Amino acid sequence: MNARERILDAAAGVMREQGVANATTKQIARAAGTSEALLYKHFRDKEEILLHVLAERMPAFPTGARAGEGSVEANLTAVAHGALRFYLHAFPMMASMVAQPRLMAAVRDSLAGYGAGPRHPVTALTAYLAAERDLGRVAPGADPAAGAALLMGACFQQAFLRYFEGGPDIPEEAAAALVRGLLPALLP
Repeated sequence: MNARERILDAAAGVMREQGVANATTKQIARAAGTSEALLYKHFRDKEEILLHVLAERMPAFPTGARAGEGSVEANLTAVAHGALRFYLHAFPMMASMVAQPRLMAAVRDSLAGYGAGPRHPVTALTAYLAAERDLGRVAPGADPAAGAALLMGACFQQAFLRYFEGGPDIPEEAAAALVRGLLPALLP
């Protein structure tokens, strides 16, 4: 395993155990068995490490559903299942950050600089639903933005409940149930 991979593995562990707010690059480097200088050869800052941990060490968050391919229900279920799993595994990392307004503002600004943040999955899902509406596979009167927000919000809430209760990973059926509740508002 190369240094970059060791750093990301270590960062994921440190951030899950201590939260993003309390994780330092010094702790991450120590856990990776490397120096901080080497860490900075691969990543600009802790926020960039966080982005790569979220992208490469977390359950996939499929936002790339393609309009016209597969069924709308199957595509939404895949997105919802990925979101449920992602949120479940991200909570321990993010909780400390949310509790500190100054840190939250700094991370928000940094993520914006990378073109990332929690709104992106909703935006991508909105675009997917709008494209499906244009193809006639989603009802003409359906609101893609509301549908995307409702589904992602439900995923976030259900993942939080699972995390809070200490439950295991989330089965695909949980995602399918959320999607089935939304389909009457979306399908023609």
